[in-house]
Amino acid sequence: MCAPDTDTTEAEPARPFGIAVGADHAGYEAKQAVMAMLGAAGHRVTDMGTDSAESCDYPDYAERVAAAVSAGEADRGVLLCATGIGMDIAANKFPRVRAAVVWDRVTTEVSRTHNDANILCLGARVLPLPVLLDLVRHWLTVPFTGGRHLRRVEKIRQIEQRTMRGGR
Repeated sequence: MCAPDTDTTEAEPARPFGIAVGADHAGYEAKQAVMAMLGAAGHRVTDMGTDSAESCDYPDYAERVAAAVSAGEADRGVLLCATGIGMDIAANKFPRVRAAVVWDRVTTEVSRTHNDANILCLGARVLPLPVLLDLVRHWLTVPFTGGRHLRRVEKIRQIEQRTMRGGR
């Protein structure tokens, strides 16, 4: 049995990040709102597509964002599709990427405090836009707590080294 979690996290002001943002057609409208919010907050935002609400394939945009985060070209990433699940699956194929689907403040916070998630995946058809924007804002203020969680993230990195080409 695991020991109870006793970590406490206080939100810190979000420092400006370089953030790659991508969406498929289901997340296009939400992506536009997320990018506007991030830009207004002073982050360096890179639009990785899509450029319309026309039907398209989510893996194409997950790949663009995850490649940028994996290569260190972006500090963080935000991906939006209908549920966030497809984007999460595709993004996690890249070394050094820890993408997380979130749906409330608890999952958002734990994605950072325990997992040091660097890509946030959101469902534009399952989350109201005000909630979605709040989760993005919150995610950017939550630090990784380290401690025993650092050991676990390191184990993920070791799995990457053993199983992924290009893992470091």
